[in-house]
Amino acid sequence: MTHIILDTDPGIDDALAILLAAASPEIVLDGVIAVHGNVSTEQTTKNARSVLELAGLGHVPVFRGCDLPLVKESLLSPETHGNQGLGYAQLPEPATQPKAGHGSDFLIEQIMSRPGEVTLVAIGPLTNIALAIRKEPRVVQNVKEVFIMGGAIQHPGNTTAQAEFNTFVDPHAAHIVFHSGMPMVLTPLDVTYQCIFTKDDLNRLLKIDSPITKFIADSTRFYMEFHDEYQSIEGCVINDPLTLALTYMPEICDYQRLAVDVDISTGVGLGNTFADFYNYEKKKPNMKVAMGVRPRLFMELFLERMETLARQFS
Repeated sequence: MTHIILDTDPGIDDALAILLAAASPEIVLDGVIAVHGNVSTEQTTKNARSVLELAGLGHVPVFRGCDLPLVKESLLSPETHGNQGLGYAQLPEPATQPKAGHGSDFLIEQIMSRPGEVTLVAIGPLTNIALAIRKEPRVVQNVKEVFIMGGAIQHPGNTTAQAEFNTFVDPHAAHIVFHSGMPMVLTPLDVTYQCIFTKDDLNRLLKIDSPITKFIADSTRFYMEFHDEYQSIEGCVINDPLTLALTYMPEICDYQRLAVDVDISTGVGLGNTFADFYNYEKKKPNMKVAMGVRPRLFMELFLERMETLARQFS
């Protein structure tokens, strides 16, 4: 059983990752930390609680994390996820309150009290993680593994020509985390952009009448409209659930150990993640990068688990 702390900025695909966590018996969700990103931290903290309650995980503690990137100005993405972050979905006000204390302190306390037992899944900007490393450098040796959704290695960016959203929002935090020495698995756009949730997939889920399937339909309809208008993609890319799934089904992807860096200069390359494939700089690899994927293996897993979860609430 893998004990997971989820650092997230819900966000439509973040919300789907929370639902997948609820539907995955292989993992125990020990806590959720909200961060700025798709919407403000106040909104991501609220969305995390609402989605957890929808999925029957209202007991999972939610902590509020950083409101702003470490250095650069804030960037939110209402055009991608809607003003509230969950597309057209309307969830009830959460019954639970966020826990007292900062998310980065919760992360430090969990990792340091259970060395080698906590897996961190980071599917938003990496501000909270970078802050935790600066506050308590020993988390680097004591975390079991870190799964990161971010970057675009040999793939175009989805926020600038070169940069993926999570990394572009806080490239300085990504730089700290990438060079920290933590055991990391990166899920870049190279693999996530092959995992497309289609209208056929949605129609399959809608055969079950459930608040879960209604939420997936209402949230992803907005996301699909965005992908169609801006990227000519039919359906929507579900980046974050793939990253979560790799914690217990690593065979979905093929990996390369690479020396990965992120551009923190102020030019057009800001936030660009790149790998030294030919090892020009003779650096040791700092992470495992998912560079190949079996998209329908993942989509089938996701759909089956959403069906099972939906039936629990139908």
